[in-house]
Amino acid sequence: MPVRIRIYGQEATFSQGCWTCADDSLQAMLEALADPRALSAEQELAHAWYAAGRFGGLVATEQGWEVAPHPEAEIHMADFAPAQQPERAGWLSFLRKRR
Repeated sequence: MPVRIRIYGQEATFSQGCWTCADDSLQAMLEALADPRALSAEQELAHAWYAAGRFGGLVATEQGWEVAPHPEAEIHMADFAPAQQPERAGWLSFLRKRR
């Protein structure tokens, strides 16, 4: 079943791993996030919630339009730097003078 979302006043529909939208720029942004593996109704709904949350949009449900929550960050600073030394994060950290 297709899932409808509303972002920036434009509506878009996600069905069978593809986004359709009247606005070309919004469709390009959504296609960059598209998950072609989302084929079941539950997967389509989960992906629509994720995409709407990334852009601060709404998702159409049986109760009406609901605000999508912002998704969790995929990368954290703790992944790159020790907890005691966050200043050592970054890809140039090897150039810093060691004490």
